[in-house]
Amino acid sequence: MQIGILGSGLMGGKLGTLFARAGHDVVFSYARSEEKLKRLAREAQGNARAGTPVDAARDADALLLAVHWSRVDDVLKQAGNVSNKVIVSCSLPMNADNTDLVIAHTSSGAEALAKKLRRARVVSAFGTVPSEVLFGVFEAKRKANRPSLVYCGDDHDAKDVAATLIRDVGFDPVDAGPLRIARHMEPFALLVAQLAYETDGGPELAYRFERRAK
Repeated sequence: MQIGILGSGLMGGKLGTLFARAGHDVVFSYARSEEKLKRLAREAQGNARAGTPVDAARDADALLLAVHWSRVDDVLKQAGNVSNKVIVSCSLPMNADNTDLVIAHTSSGAEALAKKLRRARVVSAFGTVPSEVLFGVFEAKRKANRPSLVYCGDDHDAKDVAATLIRDVGFDPVDAGPLRIARHMEPFALLVAQLAYETDGGPELAYRFERRAK
């Protein structure tokens, strides 16, 4: 697939790198400098290049939205027309100092994004794990017991694309249902962040759901 990265910071840079190493064509965009984008493309060790948000969106089969909530409108404006595009969002609706959700309980960031982009196909995924765990999960992806990763969305085909990318990074995709389930996923992401960054175990943290036989 052709994957456009809208936001090449910690999450976007690492996920874009892993998508490229999994065999996808990747365009990195929207970072602090063009040199960073070029460095990410070089180090991805796959078919990757640097570009602008409109370059990333133009021929993309899927777009990864990975920017701070305060920058969502700016990067989407730069990306241009994303009608009918699959947008996999890991952007949580956090306030300026990243201490709390600015949308919660009766809606979610993913739902707000879908209302903003009514002709795009939004899936919420990858926001429930810290960036520090991604390379380790990818390196261990041939092991039988993969960590879980929840995702949700309203478009079946878009969810299939997201599930493929989740597997390619090394996780076991767990379909949580329609996009409104992001109301539960986004607070869960804060729990994972609490465990990753505010306890002694460190940020290389993943989770796994198991169904126990009766």
